[in-house]
Amino acid sequence: MAKRTAKKAGKKAAKKAGARRGARAGGLNLDLLTRLCETPGVPGREERVRALIESEIEGLFDTVETDPMGSLICTRKARGRGQNPTKVMLLCHMDEIGFYVSYVDEKGFIWIDTAGGFDPRNLFSRRVLVCTKGRDYHGVMNPCGRPVHISSPEERTKVPQLKEFFVDIGLPAEQVKSRVKIGDYIVMDEPAREMGDKFTSKALDNRVACWLGIESIRELVRLGGNNACEIVVAFTTQEEVGLRGAKTAAYAVKPCIGLGIDVTLACDTPGVPDNEAVTFHGKGFGLHVKDSSFIADHELVDTMEAIATKHNIPYQRSILRAGGQDGAAAQQSAAGAKAVGITVGTRYIHTVTEMIDKGDLAAARDVLARYLAETK
Repeated sequence: MAKRTAKKAGKKAAKKAGARRGARAGGLNLDLLTRLCETPGVPGREERVRALIESEIEGLFDTVETDPMGSLICTRKARGRGQNPTKVMLLCHMDEIGFYVSYVDEKGFIWIDTAGGFDPRNLFSRRVLVCTKGRDYHGVMNPCGRPVHISSPEERTKVPQLKEFFVDIGLPAEQVKSRVKIGDYIVMDEPAREMGDKFTSKALDNRVACWLGIESIRELVRLGGNNACEIVVAFTTQEEVGLRGAKTAAYAVKPCIGLGIDVTLACDTPGVPDNEAVTFHGKGFGLHVKDSSFIADHELVDTMEAIATKHNIPYQRSILRAGGQDGAAAQQSAAGAKAVGITVGTRYIHTVTEMIDKGDLAAARDVLARYLAETK
């Protein structure tokens, strides 16, 4: 019995390893994206994501530092260039939307404070992970009130407010109170999945950018690694609560050019007219022209478009009516910088079913690598 079990486990491990190799062979390191998405890190508690990134970037940068806000500042010096090379900064935020523990009641139920923008319609009956100093606890999230079997018709049509949601980790109250503290944090607990041409997970906003910050430099190295510009990849903190880490990082770096790396909306789904879709899956990376936080430098938009056209990289221009991203912080910090957004269109954003098109992800990686290779 033990031999059969070991043999089965060996086959399972080999299959998993083969899947990882297949992901790389297909041109996308989806194993890395999976690990990034499944690592918890809300605004202000990005340290686990930062540690994962640090373990992945050996040899890609000349210096790696963590600033007082917790952002990881990674610098790759210019190759074959004299003094004062163009300084290009990629801003890739590490945090995902989540919650902080705000109270544990006498029955052991955990009450929450949000960190980032949630739609309460997407929070019913969710599995979550409560992250404490000692260990992590699986839990479930629900709103207070009567269940469907004993509720009135009026109650069943009500959308609860965020303050009405609580978490149950299935332990006696005294254990919950001794193990879970105010200030511990909570994330959604759902596995990442590859689905045909798509990839779905919680936290694609913005572990997609973390992936691009790593994989675009790997692609640059594959192209020869002879960047004439100085490259700073900043894996920033607390974007979801006001671009906070990007503001301080950009002030310290003082880039000439800021590239805001992020996801954006892909509302190419039933119920949304095409003129409100923002981006469409399968049409390439998003060349982000404007949102409510910044307006991209028009010459930089044209440059990115020319590079994408030259190398047959699919792209689509995009404008987001509301919302912002870290490129705005680079543009407005210190003496300012030229800025543009490079994004990946994402369906069902700020839910546990965020979905990207793998071809769009590859396009974003490729245009970033080409831009960094060709910028003087």
